[in-house]
Formats: sequence, structure tokens, C-alpha cells
Amino acid sequence: MGDRGGAGGSRRRRTGSRPSSQGGGGPAAAEEEVRDVGPGGDAPEPAPAPDKDKNGDSDMGSGHWDLRCHRLQDSLFSSDSGFSNYRGILNWCVVMLILSNARLFLENLIKYGILVDPIQVVSLFLKDPYSWPALCLVIVANVFAVAAFQVEKRLAVLFSYRDVNLWCRERRAKAKAAPAGKKANGGAAQHPVSYPDNLTYRDLYYFLFAPTLCYELNFPRSPRIRKRFLLRRLLEMLFLTQLQVGLIQQWMVPTIQNSMKPFKDMDYSRIIERLLKLAVPNHLIWLIFFYWFFHSCMNAVAELMQFGDREFYRDWWNSESVTYFWQNWNIPVHKWCLRHFYKPMLRRGSSKWVARTGVFFASAFFHEYLVSVPLHMFRLWAFTGMMAQIPLAWIVSRFFQGNYGNAAVWLTLIIGQPVAVLMYVHDYYVLNYEAPVAGA
Repeated sequence: MGDRGGAGGSRRRRTGSRPSSQGGGGPAAAEEEVRDVGPGGDAPEPAPAPDKDKNGDSDMGSGHWDLRCHRLQDSLFSSDSGFSNYRGILNWCVVMLILSNARLFLENLIKYGILVDPIQVVSLFLKDPYSWPALCLVIVANVFAVAAFQVEKRLAVLFSYRDVNLWCRERRAKAKAAPAGKKANGGAAQHPVSYPDNLTYRDLYYFLFAPTLCYELNFPRSPRIRKRFLLRRLLEMLFLTQLQVGLIQQWMVPTIQNSMKPFKDMDYSRIIERLLKLAVPNHLIWLIFFYWFFHSCMNAVAELMQFGDREFYRDWWNSESVTYFWQNWNIPVHKWCLRHFYKPMLRRGSSKWVARTGVFFASAFFHEYLVSVPLHMFRLWAFTGMMAQIPLAWIVSRFFQGNYGNAAVWLTLIIGQPVAVLMYVHDYYVLNYEAPVAGA
């Protein structure tokens, strides 16, 4: 029994070595192959599969498998490869950007020293408290808001408030039961308000303070105020405000002051050099302002007022056309223009091109107004820049597509804004400094 169990249970069959099919004379061709045979002595167990590494390739030390190391594949930079993870290259771009701007920052510190002074900004407002036009306009605006409210309450001006109530009056006879309140941010059910129950001071001032320009009888509301979310937005507002002030004082003001002499001498090469030097800090401050205003400030106000619609911007950074950029970077203004300007013009028989041109014309007017009133001068640089967007939109959409279109949009944003800044600063300097000296 012992002999049989030993011979039958673990009997081995030894075979002679066979030459490699590849004609090699390595260790694999010289060693003997030992196979275990089952208890019956008939069926051999299958040979173990070659080990594979984490990439699915065979182990380099497993017989003839080590000679197969190639497969059909494309290079990673080829579009057919399907590879899309370029995060390392993006990080490289960020590092290069930081290093290049660190050199400029160090050069600025060596040349000008530390110019950041937050107290200076506060002192500008406290120096003459009776010349605050913005605050006076905000206070006086309540007179027009209350007047429009009283006119509307007496059945008849705020455009959106007036238009929505006009539509409600026209459809009041045909109105059906208001739908159930929607849920927002995990949301709270609302009791729908119908016209004319919305004609209250509470409703009016909610609309005036809400981060929107388009009035509705029933705004989407969030269920509660998230304290942590609100605190983050408030801290962002405080930090980014100081950062913008510091960048303007330390980086932009010296560059603009050094640009006056090339403008005075009409040295075009130096003007272009100053323009390109101003483009980087101007664009960086503009990006910080965008995040500060459209994300931090508007979300903070919306959270305080439990305003549910937080779509204040879309993915304008992916814009492949100028038109897409203007439709997506400022959603509150875009919705107002679409609802109260563009669509009414279409209903009155205007073509899309005429309506679009009218929207750009109105936007150009308000851009010029917002610059000319504080500076107390009228130069039309902002108006011209906005109206130039119409032919620019056609050129970009006609000759640039995809990534090239996106690069063209970014280029107009980076270069176009400092051109307008230098134009206004030059005219303001000539009007307020050189003219009085020449007169004296």
C-alpha cells in the first residue's frame, strides 16, 4: 500500500529537452520539463500561464514569452491613441507661469519697493464723504423704484418688474392654477404667489437685492442658509479685495505711470512694450475680479436671501467664438438682454442680426457710461471696443475654429482690455495734469 501510494500518488514522467522553436540555445532549451501527473497517470495538469505585470505584459523571465514585447498601438500625442490625461503638462504650464511672473514680481519689488497701502484706498472715500456719487445714486434709485411700484399697484420704471406684471395682467383672465413650488438645493416647497398678490414692498425689495435682473413672481428658493458656505464666500470676498488692491498699487500703477512718456513722445515701439507689460497684471486682476464678483459676492448675497438660481456664469473659458463668450460670462445681464431686448425686437419683426446689433449697441452705451461718469470725461473708447465685437465675432467664427477660436478669444481678452485702460489713463492724464500746467 505504501509503495503503491507513493508511486501512484506522486509518479512523475520525465521528458527529454526539446529545442526552442526560435532556434535559441538559452537556459530554456537546456532544462528538462517536469510535469505532474494525476492519480490515474493519464491526464497531465495544464502548464502554468506566464506571469503578467500590471500593464498586462508577460513576465520577462518566463520562457519564450520574454521575446514578445510589442503590440499595435499609437503614440500618446496622436489623436488616434485616445489618450487624454495631460495633467502633467498643465501642471508644467502652471509652474512656468508662476516662475515667469515671480521674476516680474521680484523685478517690481527691486525697482519700486513695497507700494501696497490698504489705508490709502479707505482714505480716498473718507477724505470727502459728500462726493460719493455711487452712494447718492443708490439712495436716489429708491425713489424711482417706489414710484414704479406705486404706478404698478394702481394698475398701471423698472423694466423687468414692469414687464412681468404687464404680462401677468394680460394673462390674468386666462391664468390657470399656479404649479406647486419647485425645490432648489434640496429644496423648500414654496407657496406660489399670483398677481396682484406680489405687489408688496417686501416683494419689490427682494427683487432689488436679489442677484438677478429678471423679475419673477416666484423665484426658486433654497431651504436654508448654509453658514459654512456663506463664511467661505465672505472670506473669499475679503481676501480677494485686498489682493486686487495690492496688485493694482504694486503692479499696475507703476506700469501705467511709466507709459505716459511713450504716449507723449509717440514712441510706438515703447507703447507696444508698455501694452504687453500691462496685459499680464490687467488680465490677472480681471480674472480675480470675475471670481470675486460672480462667484464670491453673488453667491454670498444669494445665500443670505435664499435665492435658488446660482447660475451666474457658464463655461466662458471654453469659448470658441466671441458670441459664445458674451452669452456665457455674465448670465444675469445676458438673461435680461435676451428677455427684455432681443426677443421683443424679434417679435416686432426685426431680424436676428439687427436685434443682436441692438444688444451690442445698448451694452456699449452702458460700458461707456460706467467709465465716463466716474472719470468725468467722454472719450468713447469703451463704446468703440464693444461695437468692435461685432466684426470681431464674424472674423473669429469665419477663420478660426476649435482650439484656434478659443485662443483667439483669449487673445482679445488679454490684449483688448489694456488698450482701453491705456487710452483712458492717457486722456485722463492729459486732461487733468498737462492741461492745467499748460494753462498756468
